[in-house]
Amino acid sequence: MLLVTPDGEILDFVPEGPDVQVTRDRRGRTVFVDNWGNVIATVMPNRQRREPQVYDPNGPRYGTAGRDPYYGPEGTDSYGAPVYGEPGTVTGSIPEYREPAPVNVDREPLPAYDENTAALGGGAPTDGGSADFSDPSGSGAVIEQTAPGRTLSFPPAAAVTKKSSFEITALQVFLDREGFSPGVIDGKMGSNVTKAIEAFQQSTGETLDPNNTDAIVERLRLNGGMPITSYTITAADAAGPYVASIPEDYAHKAALPALSFTSTTEMLAERFHMDEGFLKELNPGVDFTVPGSTIKVINPGANRTGKVAKILADKGRKQVLAYDAEGKLIAAYPASIGSADTPSPSGTVTVERIAFNPGYTYNPKINFKQGNNDKVLSIPPGPNGPVGTVWIALSKPTYGIHGTPEPSKIGKTQSHGCIRLTNWDATELGKMVSPGVTVEFID
Repeated sequence: MLLVTPDGEILDFVPEGPDVQVTRDRRGRTVFVDNWGNVIATVMPNRQRREPQVYDPNGPRYGTAGRDPYYGPEGTDSYGAPVYGEPGTVTGSIPEYREPAPVNVDREPLPAYDENTAALGGGAPTDGGSADFSDPSGSGAVIEQTAPGRTLSFPPAAAVTKKSSFEITALQVFLDREGFSPGVIDGKMGSNVTKAIEAFQQSTGETLDPNNTDAIVERLRLNGGMPITSYTITAADAAGPYVASIPEDYAHKAALPALSFTSTTEMLAERFHMDEGFLKELNPGVDFTVPGSTIKVINPGANRTGKVAKILADKGRKQVLAYDAEGKLIAAYPASIGSADTPSPSGTVTVERIAFNPGYTYNPKINFKQGNNDKVLSIPPGPNGPVGTVWIALSKPTYGIHGTPEPSKIGKTQSHGCIRLTNWDATELGKMVSPGVTVEFID
């Protein structure tokens, strides 16, 4: 039999031992999994055998055998998209952060918030009482600490005249590569793109002309290549594992082994920062389940890097802004932040911990009410889990910054009080923050 790992390697041995279990996926294929539910290998029809890839611990991800000639920075694939997991993982764990078992997100009772006290959420420190924060424009001016009812002022984005889908796509990819996320890339102009332009201008001091497509494409060419590139679907892409569907009811979610992707198109769309419908639109008539098929995908480039010292969660703009220690705005992400029924907190909190590939503990006594569920439920991890692939816990109990299973709704819908980002944006931010980073909510 032919054993294929989730990363496309062909095993020359059969996994055995007390930590290995044999089961079947929804397509009836035999799969070998470990005790965390991570797939080790899938039994595939032995039609075309190829040489196994060679793992090179000193290389970006693999050695030269069987890989594309161009690789992005560590943690990205050949197109610069984030690589979720290490060989053998089902969903979004990050190798350098992986723990022995998925970390559960356990929501606690909401304490009263007192802006006049020096402690917040059971004794977690505030930002030390600092009232000032450097102007992110780099002018040296000082901005007063934000207060409820005030939002940040950004240089307005120029109006976009009638542009083709490709021209808007180029603009979205440019902003994404610069660290100012437009959310899902879909070839359409919207509020998330406008906010990204404004954040880019605030950070760089440059006025961006979104209508000058030639200049944008030239900058893309010099920084990662054209916005759309080709990708060949691998055996690992086709193998999954995938689940048939994601139920709405949390009790049904808890019964699944993992909240994995539901299809190859969903997985590829997330890998390349795309709207799933846009991926299909770019590739009419393509069967994404067939290995060897060459498709068109977005080329998002390498992940943003740097060390975040402070985060502003702007409820009015529906945007998360990340600053370095010098007060420079280095990244921005569209976000869903709270709702009228479950508002986000006000004031300043801190990051307590970062968990990649988290599980989720639902408690109806202290969480929002979901369906008819009246018992504590342990929901497994996965990109389609309630908190996506990343949980950045805040010192305000039960609140955090996290991913989402519905990236196309980010910045357009409300959350249950937390800060919700796309999975890829949450992953990028999670790798730039550390415990103790301040997070300030402004209205």
